[in-house]
Amino acid sequence: MDSDGSFMGTLIYLAIIIAMIAGMWKVFEKAGQPGWAAIIPIYNLIVLLQIVGKPIWWIVLFLIPLVNFVALILVGMELAVCFGKSKGWGFALLVLFPFVGYPMLGFGDAAYSKPAGS
Repeated sequence: MDSDGSFMGTLIYLAIIIAMIAGMWKVFEKAGQPGWAAIIPIYNLIVLLQIVGKPIWWIVLFLIPLVNFVALILVGMELAVCFGKSKGWGFALLVLFPFVGYPMLGFGDAAYSKPAGS
């Protein structure tokens, strides 16, 4: 009985991971970046920073404990704005529930526009 529960848990976990990867892949493509960049650790953060118009040195912020959470929140909210959504939408769906937000951005009708500073 216990193995059935862990099997279902594993399937749900894999479905969430696949949805996240597919959503990020499509978000990257919509922003004119290679979709495969979404699956390369560290490089996906560099590409994400380019998409939202942040300087490359921000990658260092993702390596500092606690500061990385602030950087993640700021980048998530800025990504939402780049796709015509509000910062609140970005916080709720790209920071708190990214397994929902990224597929919504990637597969939805939201269009990418370059950040104001670029």
